[in-house]
Amino acid sequence: MNNREVGAVALERNEIETFLTLAQELHFGRTADRLLVSRAHVTQTIQKLERRVGVPLFERSTRQVRLTPIGVQLRDGLAPAYAQIQSTLTTVIEAARGITGSLTVGFLTAATGQLALRTAEVFRERHPDCAVEIQEVQIGAVLDPLREGRVDVMLSCFPVQDAELTQGPVLFSEPTVLAVPARHPFARRASVSIEDLARDKVIQVPSSIPEYLRAARHLHTTPAGREIPVGAVAGTFQEVLTLVGAGKGVFPCGAKGVRYYSRPDVTYVPIHDGPVLEWGPIWRTSAATTRIAAFVRAALDTLDHD
Repeated sequence: MNNREVGAVALERNEIETFLTLAQELHFGRTADRLLVSRAHVTQTIQKLERRVGVPLFERSTRQVRLTPIGVQLRDGLAPAYAQIQSTLTTVIEAARGITGSLTVGFLTAATGQLALRTAEVFRERHPDCAVEIQEVQIGAVLDPLREGRVDVMLSCFPVQDAELTQGPVLFSEPTVLAVPARHPFARRASVSIEDLARDKVIQVPSSIPEYLRAARHLHTTPAGREIPVGAVAGTFQEVLTLVGAGKGVFPCGAKGVRYYSRPDVTYVPIHDGPVLEWGPIWRTSAATTRIAAFVRAALDTLDHD
């Protein structure tokens, strides 16, 4: 392929942006609304792009819009590169301006909430022109505020297995304990094992949470192959503890929660062979900013001084 042929398929920025938005929305009207252009403009841009590529990128009907196999290939190739370009451009602009504006930080548990507050104090001292807001996020919708742009960075449990999200450094780790009713036979034991989970129902978090985040707390079978009974579903950690205290089941959780969630009707018992939970920051890959990077540095420095 000669240089003239390569130039013939070079894509313009508005074509890339329109294509990727339509590939996500699969609807010309919603794409036009997001890009603040007319539907006709979206149609014309896609048609122009398809002429330049030489094949259809979308299958259109009166009921739906779908990517063709070539369209899928183009989307998968362009999306990460375009996100990186946007992120780099934002970082450069913010570096030139200094860290200003605002940053919204989400947290999932009391332990991460305390870390978020302490980190925010360090961050404000370093960057007084940038406001910081701290928001609690419930386990039933742990990633929704991040995906919807309501928070910029989230202190959450690892791992995160999503190309749209970036996982930062591990800030702290903790062993697992089993929350049991205060009068449960396990409450009198020094520790329990994963095998013991087969002896009672395990309270569940909503199925809307990605399976990779549910895995640490919701094993289906024990190492010996015994089935682990499924208990009621809870949307918040307080709901979890309420169900546990009422004798409706047990729940594996992080050991740091013991000091923040003390209740007379719940006892926490170490799981001696349980997984170690890791916690740290996550953010949208396409929305990385110097503000987020500065907050992560502040969090690491805060922990170094503990």
